[in-house]
Amino acid sequence: MPDDTPTTDQVWRQLTHLVMDTRDGWKRAVTERTGMPFSRIRVLRRLRPGPLSAKDLARAAAMDAPATTVVVNDLEERGLVTREIDPTNRRSKLISLTDAGERVVADALATPDPAPAELADLTPADLRTLHEILRKLEH
Repeated sequence: MPDDTPTTDQVWRQLTHLVMDTRDGWKRAVTERTGMPFSRIRVLRRLRPGPLSAKDLARAAAMDAPATTVVVNDLEERGLVTREIDPTNRRSKLISLTDAGERVVADALATPDPAPAELADLTPADLRTLHEILRKLEH
């Protein structure tokens, strides 16, 4: 009997496909709600835990340095982030959320994000099983 156990990479592709390919509606709703491109919201979310250098922000947001600079300039002009000299490295600046930036992120995250129909079609037993598996994977 052939082994039909999927590889972890196969399961990962399925999970990312399910999530990434079903969130376009939510991203559009966030853009409409905040009046900003979703890429700006993604950067603001990365700053929620605390200040980051431009280099660390670029890495966290999966952006190159020039694109990060453009986004940070825009967010600073909107009053959503500030730049301050890093006290541990005076050649670097730390980027932080302002109170207004925190409110924009909170508003974006409050945008309804209903489950895709495929998930809603699962039986209660399948939902419980999936829930338990995902809880095991949480960090």
